[in-house]
Order: sequence, then C-alpha cells, then structure tokens
Amino acid sequence: MFALIPFNAALRQCLVKRTIGATLAGAVLAVVMAVPAAQADFPQRDIRMIVPWPAGGGADAISRKISNLAEQSLPTSIYVENIGGAVTATGLMQLAKARPDGHTIGVLTYDSVVTLPRGNMVPGYSLDKLEPFARVTQEADAIVVSKQSGYSSFEELIEAAKENPGTVRIGVAPQGSGPYLAVRRLEAATGVSFNVISYPGSSTAEAEALLSGEIDAAISSLGDFSGILSSGDALGVVELSGSQNPAYPDVPPISDFGVELETGSFIVLAAPANTPKDAIETLESIYYEAYQSDEFQQWVTSIGITPGWLGSEEVSEWIDSYQERTFAAMDELNL
Repeated sequence: MFALIPFNAALRQCLVKRTIGATLAGAVLAVVMAVPAAQADFPQRDIRMIVPWPAGGGADAISRKISNLAEQSLPTSIYVENIGGAVTATGLMQLAKARPDGHTIGVLTYDSVVTLPRGNMVPGYSLDKLEPFARVTQEADAIVVSKQSGYSSFEELIEAAKENPGTVRIGVAPQGSGPYLAVRRLEAATGVSFNVISYPGSSTAEAEALLSGEIDAAISSLGDFSGILSSGDALGVVELSGSQNPAYPDVPPISDFGVELETGSFIVLAAPANTPKDAIETLESIYYEAYQSDEFQQWVTSIGITPGWLGSEEVSEWIDSYQERTFAAMDELNL
C-alpha cells in the first residue's frame, strides 16, 4: 500500500503535465490557424471611407463613385462619411487614429499632401501616420469664368487684368492650396494682378459665387465645375496643363499661350499606418478592379477628370516627388 502512494502521485503529476502541454499546444495551434483564417475573411464588416471635404465637391463625387464599384467585389459595403475642416486635417486625423485593420480608409488630396505639411498647420498631423495604397486620378486645374463676367477667353481675362490691375475677381481655395499657388504663379508669369478671393471648403462655394456674380472667375478642376459648365452658366477658358484634355476639346491648355504652368489635384486612397499587408492588398485589388471598369473610366472622363492609377508600391514615391516640386515653386514665390 505505502509503495503505491508515491507511484500514483507521480502518475497523476505526469498526466497533469501531459494535459497542460496538450492544452497549450492546442491553443497555440488554434491561434496559428486563426491568423490566416481572419486574414482571409477581410473585411469582416462594412468599410468606412472618410472624405475630408464637405459633400458635393469633386473629391466627394470621385470617392463615392469608385467606392460604389469597389464594394461590388466584397461581401460587405463601403460607406462614405464626409468630415470636413482644418483643410482636410479633421477627417484625416480621425483616419490616422482609427484601428489599423483596413476597415477605415480615407482620401488624400493636394491639401493633405502639400498645404498641411508645408505650413505645419495642425499639431499631430503627419503623413507618416497614414499608408497610401492607390492614386486614382490626377487632374489639372483650370480657369472657369462666369456667364455674367463678360469674358469668353483666356486672352480677354488676362487683358482685362492688365488694363485694370486688381479688379478682375478670381476665386480660389485659401492660401497654401493648389489653386492659390496657381493664381500667384499665373500673376508672376503674365505680369498681371488679380483681386484674389479665397473660399474655404470645397469648390461648391466657388461655383455658387460664380453663379451669383460675386466673382468673375475661379480656379479648380473642370470636373469640380462640371455642373455649371454643362448648364452653360460658366465657361472653361484654359486648363493649367501642357496637353489638351480630350474630354474638353474646347478648353485649350495654357501651354498654347506660351505659359509654363502645370498644376492640379489628385485623389489618393490611404489607410492608417500599420494596417496589415493582406488588408492593404485586398483594398488595392478591389479599387484597381473598380478603376479599370468601363463604367468608371467612362464616367470619370465624361466629367473632365483624368484617371491616373498608381499602386501601393509607387504612390508613396510619387507623393515625395510631388511635394519636392511644389515646395520648390512655393519657395520661388516666398509662399
């Protein structure tokens, strides 16, 4: 009897160790197996797309269109949320702070890439906190005149500004924006002086100002003004590009007038930094499929916007190059 007691205790101890070991091994195996299973299931819920501008502008329209097409490849939806303010920083700060699991993505525009970093305008804002995974458009800015202005060509607009400096009213986004830089570069290139009026927010405010007669002209993309252009309430007189836009054959590029000035905007899609690679790959894939679709290509060109795809391996390098060129132009004008 006494000899069996230690044996049974040892046996029990051995069995306990084996049970614990088997349990731990099983748990580890379950975790290892669960990781690829979770990755394969992305997305697990609807994807939130943050557009850092109010509804109604060009960035909003493009983001909604391509997202509507992209979600057709998913078992879930992609819904757009407009969060304007602080020249896109309000929405993008929310994007940067979102859980990096691929279920929150957002839109970067010129202001996100140039205006905010250049001026260090918002504490805590940094592109390092975001991971771009695609560029879907690259569009030139243009000068649009209102029907009420009496101008019908780029030459007439420049001539009026030369004869009466500071009287031709031209609307642009606030200082630091692409259109603001464009109008200052245009003044320097042509030797004229405009009455520059800035409008915060999307190009919708400039379109309303053109319709009311508050301004004579405005600078943004032709796509941003597609509504008032198609209605005949406004006329595109020049595109700030070195080549003709086939969607608007009646709007000449500024290079036709001997002026070298190419500027514009773009739509870049991004996720929070440290988003898993598999989620980034899925997002890039579904948006590329949407981008390539006939529906998107026909729609985007019909509103005068140039499609221009760059994938995740190229877009960050492109952003760095774009910043460098734009900052150099700003330095020349002391802006």
